[in-house]
Amino acid sequence: MTAPRSGLAWLWLAALAIVLDQLSKWALTARLTAYVDVVTLTGFFDLVHVHNTGAAFSLFADQTGWQRFFFLGLALVATAVILRLLGKTAGRPLFSAALALILGGALGNVIDRIRYGYVIDFLDFHLGAWHFPAFNVADSAITLGAALLIWDSLRKQP
Repeated sequence: MTAPRSGLAWLWLAALAIVLDQLSKWALTARLTAYVDVVTLTGFFDLVHVHNTGAAFSLFADQTGWQRFFFLGLALVATAVILRLLGKTAGRPLFSAALALILGGALGNVIDRIRYGYVIDFLDFHLGAWHFPAFNVADSAITLGAALLIWDSLRKQP
């Protein structure tokens, strides 16, 4: 059996992350008004509809607008780097899957930034009055991809 020629074979996973992210945001925005509606699912998890003009954890959200183009540019550079790494990677499925998840998540948020100027977040975990910053499926894909990269780096390579 021959090994795959490159990690580009994992681009289907990036596409799946993008589709799931955009479908979940579409479903949410069709049902919840931004900053108004809250759907309580458990005592620690709600669905909300918020707009994030910043980065992770709303970093730089209070800035004048430069961050939109900065984060778009950063995501495009990251996309180029990830595609190059995937093209050079063969026989490392965990590494390739991790990069594909990060790519899909980044592009899912890029789509929002281009369409709206902000990212739609809706997953709200909390404990009492403390709330973890709301996030979305794209953020989850990025986080899972980063965790897989760490795991891959700690594994003994053949």
